[in-house]
Amino acid sequence: MGTTEGLRRITMTPAARRVLEAAGRLFYERGIHVVGVDLIAAEARVTKKTIYDRYGGKEQIVVEYLADRDERWRAFLARYVDAAPPASAARILAVFDASRAWSAAYGPKGCSMVNAHAEISDPAHPAYPIITGQKQWMLALFTRLAGDVTSEGAGDLGRTLMLLHEGALVAQGLGVFADPIGQARRDAETLLAAAGVHP
Repeated sequence: MGTTEGLRRITMTPAARRVLEAAGRLFYERGIHVVGVDLIAAEARVTKKTIYDRYGGKEQIVVEYLADRDERWRAFLARYVDAAPPASAARILAVFDASRAWSAAYGPKGCSMVNAHAEISDPAHPAYPIITGQKQWMLALFTRLAGDVTSEGAGDLGRTLMLLHEGALVAQGLGVFADPIGQARRDAETLLAAAGVHP
């Protein structure tokens, strides 16, 4: 299940890549709505004309930013999950380990998709399917991993694991308490053990 299928994407020239890198940093640090094309152009050291020539407008920059972040997250996560033994609770816990590492490296302000959804809630926005699609993909991943370790209740277990994971991401971004992703991982381990599944 992909979130970028059917979306219009652009070819990345060096200038377009600089725009994406600058916009991505600014969108994540400050929010999407408050960051304008003038600031992106200045940070990327390109003209506004270059931005409009490459992207057509800010809306497409937002699409590229979220699609790029989603693609990088999936590749990052795959390395953790694939390193764990097949059909094991360790693969489920690896999702939390990956999120903890990603947050430390790329996400101190929480989940970019959750943050973007706070600003983009219109299903007609071209970036909306990326935001909701990633969360649907994460639910499908948790459900599949749960199904690998238990024959009963994989759907319910997958949803509960997703809720633990997403709640931890929100708490991480808000700085509510120390290491919420680590706490969620421990809670997931307890939940799995109660279901008779051990790492």
